[in-house]
Amino acid sequence: MVDLSLLQYMHPVLQALFAGVFTWLMTLTGASAVFLIRDVDRLIMDIMLGFAAGVMIAASYWSLLAPSIEMSLQNGQLPWFPAMVGFLLGGLFLRIIDKLLPHLQYGRSRNASEGIKKPWKRSTLLVLAVTLHNIPEGLAIGVAFGAVAGGGYPYATLSGAMALTIGIGIQNLPEGTVVSVPLRRDGMSSLKSFLYGQSSAIVEPVASVVGAALVILVRPLLPYALAFAAGAMIFVVVEEMIPESQRGGNAPLATMGSMVGFSLMMVLDVAFG
Repeated sequence: MVDLSLLQYMHPVLQALFAGVFTWLMTLTGASAVFLIRDVDRLIMDIMLGFAAGVMIAASYWSLLAPSIEMSLQNGQLPWFPAMVGFLLGGLFLRIIDKLLPHLQYGRSRNASEGIKKPWKRSTLLVLAVTLHNIPEGLAIGVAFGAVAGGGYPYATLSGAMALTIGIGIQNLPEGTVVSVPLRRDGMSSLKSFLYGQSSAIVEPVASVVGAALVILVRPLLPYALAFAAGAMIFVVVEEMIPESQRGGNAPLATMGSMVGFSLMMVLDVAFG
């Protein structure tokens, strides 16, 4: 496991890369549950989805939108404008990917696949659905570390970027399980289910490097980029994660899972940010 305390001595792009690798390793750890269990009760799945959604909602505000507003204010801009524009563009970006990328949500039949219709296996479509979730998470991590490199912003701190990384890593644990275990239940071997499950997060180190490099090269985009990552994450939460957690008849407990996830991410960001 990566020692996050070493990040302070690295170049910001390398910081983002190692943070993305950390979150991928957390997904890999969650996916390894497939070697111990063949199935997970729907109630547990719904609570885990709710928990992950709560973490992403809290991270979107505390780690991304609030710093975006403060940076805009410090730069003499309308404090709400970059946050609003970036937030909406992030949602639009994910909407476009959602319409184009073939994917299938957990618990849905093969005929309910979304995006451009392709004759791909159900397992491939399930992995692509979670990969879609991981793109904004990687971007958020990269932008957070890139913001620290910009300097001069008291609300962009290394400890805050590390708190965001830890929060996303924690919610990636159940996410890896949510991908790998259903594949095992559908008849795929344990090893293949594990490999598919962990592969859904490989995009996070890539997206984190892209996010960090972009905001370092184009510093004025920083408030927009922070809000963009927040908008992309909120789109995923509202469009897929929360509705899916409510479909199985476990809405009260799934909602409490969201509350716990939000509270944990809020504590991480406020205490260490």
